[in-house]
Amino acid sequence: MNIEEVFEDYLDDIYRYLFSLCKDHHLVEDLLQETFYRAFININDLNVNNVKPWLFKVSHNLLIDYFRKNKRNILIDEEQLQMMESGTNIEENILKDEMIKIILKVINGLPLKQKTAILLCDFHELSYEECAEVMGISLASFKSSLHRGRRKVRRLKNSEV
Repeated sequence: MNIEEVFEDYLDDIYRYLFSLCKDHHLVEDLLQETFYRAFININDLNVNNVKPWLFKVSHNLLIDYFRKNKRNILIDEEQLQMMESGTNIEENILKDEMIKIILKVINGLPLKQKTAILLCDFHELSYEECAEVMGISLASFKSSLHRGRRKVRRLKNSEV
């Protein structure tokens, strides 16, 4: 595989990946140039099956290096940078955040007793007994409210998505 084939095959994928992380077209162009320059230098050492992951790793590391060097002008917050460094998929986290927003919207529409039961148990991680005590109801009543609330959340969440 030569550098022209590598460039043609993977340019769009690497571009979309970098742009989704930093939203800066000019920065992405610079990082692409450096990524493919490094590919050109190392083309003879690369295994054909490992070119794409290698390119993603190089571009990812270049982006992290850029953010470290330019902390004053960082385009993402420190939490996102740590996720990038740990290999966590930012897109998955964004989708998860969106799902949490939908669920919270659904929870806010529940009757007060069910809403309170879900928030205490699932978000604040109190035990069933502690939740019942906080709400001033019996354990059986709490479990019933929690079950009904969770069932409504599942049903409404599925209709929202």
